[in-house]
Amino acid sequence: MKRTLLPVLSAGVLTLTAMTASAAEPLKIGISAEPYPPFTYKSAEGEWTGFEVELGQALCEAMQADCAITPTGWSGIFPALNTGKIDMIMNSLSITDKRKKVIDFTDPYYYTPGAYVAAKDAEFAIPDGLDGKVLGVQGATTNASYARRALIDSGVEIKIYDQQEQANRDLLAGRVDAILADKIAMAEFVKRDEAQGYEIRATAPRHPAFGEGVGIGLRQDDDALREDLNAAIAQVLEDGTCAALSREYFGTDICGG
Repeated sequence: MKRTLLPVLSAGVLTLTAMTASAAEPLKIGISAEPYPPFTYKSAEGEWTGFEVELGQALCEAMQADCAITPTGWSGIFPALNTGKIDMIMNSLSITDKRKKVIDFTDPYYYTPGAYVAAKDAEFAIPDGLDGKVLGVQGATTNASYARRALIDSGVEIKIYDQQEQANRDLLAGRVDAILADKIAMAEFVKRDEAQGYEIRATAPRHPAFGEGVGIGLRQDDDALREDLNAAIAQVLEDGTCAALSREYFGTDICGG
């Protein structure tokens, strides 16, 4: 998708920090070094792309800021933020009270629920028939938090993975009975040739574990950057940039909180 530069926000909306960012070091946008298509992944040319990569570029254009995509291991992405190795986390990061204790957030820019994927011919109900089954989830995610909190009495064994793709592979190999992950990502997963025998079987309900939507993670003292990003988020929501990218990658509009 080819995009022109976004209209520049008025000086009254942006702070001096963002207006002069291009003269300083680029803002480092932290994404997981483990691809998470279609949100973040490498193109055939080896360049990072995806919905959140392109949206991050649009936000930086709105702020007139130079930015650099900075892949970081998911397990260490919060310490990388708080030690200054990256300036923000833009990686489908749900806004939750637990995370607010260690980092700050912008306003949300999208929300999607968690979804269960299992074999089409699996003879058990989800979530009521998970007793004795193995459920795969990626660690340090809202889906893992939800599974631990909401499924504790279901009799399911929860298997934690460092990367979502590891859980996906174990599902295809029959080492877990189902996986729970972001619904949009799972909708893309079941389109794969090797996953034609699998489908989204159920959607997780709204739950405090899933938070308030997905926002950009920031250090708790970066008030000026948060204000600039919130203004940029409001712009890309209002002018349709986010919706256009969402329809390109997902076929539907997931933007907003």
